[in-house]
Amino acid sequence: MTLMHAESDRIYRIVSVSGDGDRHRRLLDMGFTPGSEIYVAGYAPFGGTVLVSLRGFSVALRENAADLINVECADGL
Repeated sequence: MTLMHAESDRIYRIVSVSGDGDRHRRLLDMGFTPGSEIYVAGYAPFGGTVLVSLRGFSVALRENAADLINVECADGL
C-alpha cells in the first residue's frame, strides 16, 4: 500500500519509493529509504497532507509525494 492509504497512529516500514527523477531523489534525500521505519501521526482534516515521523524528525508530505512511498505494516498489527 502507499503511505497515503496507511492508517494513522501506526508504524510502517518503507518497501520502495517510486517516481521519476527529482521527486524520487528528493524523497530519498529526506530519508525515505527502503527499510526505514516511519510513524504515521495523522492526516489533514480535509486531505492533502500526511504527517509522519522518521529518523528523529517530523514532516508533512503532500498527497502526491505520499503516493510514491510504498509501505508495509511494521508494528505487528
